[in-house]
This record gives sequence, structure tokens and C-alpha cells, in this order.
Amino acid sequence: MTAAAVLVAYPVIAAIVLPRLLGRAGWAERAPRLAIALWQAACGSVVVSILLAAFALAVPASVVGHGLAAFFAACAALLAHGPGMTAATTGVALAVAGAVVARVVHCAVAVLSRARAERRRHAETLALLGRHDGRLDAIVVDYDERLAYCLPGRHGKAVITTGALRSLSLEQVAAVLAHEQAHLRGRHHLVLAGAETLVRAFPGVPLFERAREELARLIELLADDVAARRHPRVLIATALVGLATGRAPAFALGAGGETALARVRRLLNPATPLGRRQRLAGSFAVGLLLAGPATVALLPGLSSFLAHHCHQFLGL
Repeated sequence: MTAAAVLVAYPVIAAIVLPRLLGRAGWAERAPRLAIALWQAACGSVVVSILLAAFALAVPASVVGHGLAAFFAACAALLAHGPGMTAATTGVALAVAGAVVARVVHCAVAVLSRARAERRRHAETLALLGRHDGRLDAIVVDYDERLAYCLPGRHGKAVITTGALRSLSLEQVAAVLAHEQAHLRGRHHLVLAGAETLVRAFPGVPLFERAREELARLIELLADDVAARRHPRVLIATALVGLATGRAPAFALGAGGETALARVRRLLNPATPLGRRQRLAGSFAVGLLLAGPATVALLPGLSSFLAHHCHQFLGL
């Protein structure tokens, strides 16, 4: 019951504490990829902890450490005899776990289905109004507003308007499109879809709300960094200034938008990248968040397993 209590308490505490703790991480702009992984690990650890709490309540801790045969036997007993044969909390725990899984799956399907439908409609519009430019490897749309964005998906494509082409130099256009290609190759739309799924599944949870905001910002920083490997940062920055007022479709990832000016300052005044030790510490934190709930759930059973075999070995 100790492991279950910890696993139940952790999501409540983490949902309040982690967004404040991670939100104060000043290093995030220096390593957006690592920061993205940390936010995702934090959100995942909360959901997994809830599911493992049900696991810890439903399956006796002593069973976990005695091999797969005993574990599957315990699970079979639950299925054959129902929760009435175990503690009363078992039925509640299994119901909570099932409801959490069903809720997350339902919201994920809804988010992905809606986004896919919106992208399909927009792609049909682009097929009528746009033209593919092989030199730019992008769809060009005759539109006065200065826009550059990507339409993600299986057949993702970068889109730029004639208004943007008229206001940007060829080098700036190449830098902006490199930013959009970074979104497509990195499948950043799936990062946002995962964050949106958790917000819809568990509305009002501070961690999930803050994660959605931070992940939307961090993927833009990451795309800037990827583009900066091939193009001067000043070109990306000046292009962002020209695109700052443009608003891409809600289901697309645009180079401009509300974060453009803050990103310009970051591009023109780049901070020193994280050192090796700092990156290792961040990676350790990601691993701790991902493995922590499972370790707590398995620890009582493993302790029982080790104690049992030590006693046998010592002849006690």
C-alpha cells in the first residue's frame, strides 16, 4: 500500500509543482530539444503514475517480484473471479485505470481526427489556389499577407505566399523554408497533438496547460536552431521580423506569429549552449521522470523477491 500511496500522491503534487519548477528553467532556450523531452516526460510520468497506482492496488506487491508466472496468475484470478474476490479497492482501482486509458485514447483520436480533417480541407484549397515551386520545394499561394507555414502530415509541405516572397530576399526565403522543413522532419505537430490531448482529457490541470504553452514555444525555438545550422542566424531573424504580423492557420505551424519578436532577440543574441554535464543532468532528469513511477511500483515486489532469495541462499 506504501507504493500505491506514493503513486497516488505523486500526480497531485507533480501537477502543481512541476509547471512552476520547469517554468523557471532559464536554460530551456539554450537547449529546446532537451526542454521538450523534459516537459513530455513530466506529463507522461503523471499519467503513468495514475495507471501504476491502480496496478499496485490491484496486484499484491509480493507477486511482482516472484516472476511472470505468479504475476499472470494473479491477473488471471482478477479476471476470473472479479474484484469481489480481492480488496474492495481493487475494483475502484481497475475502474479508474480503465477510465484514464479510455479518456486519453478518446481525446487523442478526437484531436488527431479533427486536425487531419482540417489539413485535408486546406490541402484541397491549396491544390486549387497554389502552385508547387520546384526551386523552393514549397507551395506558393497568391496572397498579399506575408505568410510562411507548413502543413504537416504524411505528405507534409511548406507553404509561402507571394506577399512574403515580395518582401523577403531569396536568402531569407531559403532560411524561412528551412525552418518549416525542420517542423515537418521533426513531426512537431505530433508533439502539439499530444499536449492538446492531455489538456482535453484532464482540463484544468496546471502541468498540462503550461506544457501546451511551453511546447508550442519550444518547437519554434528548435526549428530556428535547425535552420541556423545551414543559414546565418541574422537571415532567419530579419525574415521573422517581416513575417511577425502574419497569422498561419491554427492547424499549421507558421514561422511568424506571437513568438516571432522574442525569437528574433534570441537569434541575434545567442546564449552559450549547455555544457556536457548540464545536458547529462537534464537527460538524467528525463530518465528519472520516466522511470520513477515504475520503480516505485516495482520496488516492494523486488524487495520481497531479494529478501526471499537471500534467505534461501543463507539457509535462514
